[in-house]
Amino acid sequence: MFTVDGGVWYTSFICQFAVPWYMEYEYVHMDDVPRVDLSENDDVPPDHDIRSIDEALGLENVRANVWYIEPGDEISYHAHSEQEEVFYVLEGTFSLKLGRSGETETVEAEPGTWWAAEPMVGHGHRNVGDETGIVLAFGAPAVDDVGLNPHELDE
Repeated sequence: MFTVDGGVWYTSFICQFAVPWYMEYEYVHMDDVPRVDLSENDDVPPDHDIRSIDEALGLENVRANVWYIEPGDEISYHAHSEQEEVFYVLEGTFSLKLGRSGETETVEAEPGTWWAAEPMVGHGHRNVGDETGIVLAFGAPAVDDVGLNPHELDE
């Protein structure tokens, strides 16, 4: 490996030519990511819309979504077996339920609030405001890790 003009180049005994190594990247504007109505999906409560940022960017190792949650609607209290999640309120006011079964805490979250839950730890949020709330959500690893009932998990 050697550096030329700030870029990293790799060589090997197999390749006689220096080949540049660059990290792949993508970018997208929010307006170019389709907003999908999930109300016809039986596994998702009605009136939830989502923008799948991870799909738009072709991400393989992390899930990234923007959720639109109507007043009074919620992402119910649940946990994941493998996935760690982190959330950020962009718009709206939410009541968060966080923690293991029997040890939960209820917290109010407004724009600018972050929260996270590691695997096997319960979390959920309800829009307690008067307008559509918007939450940015990240989860890793990017696996299909359906929500589990935290009350049924072994401690």
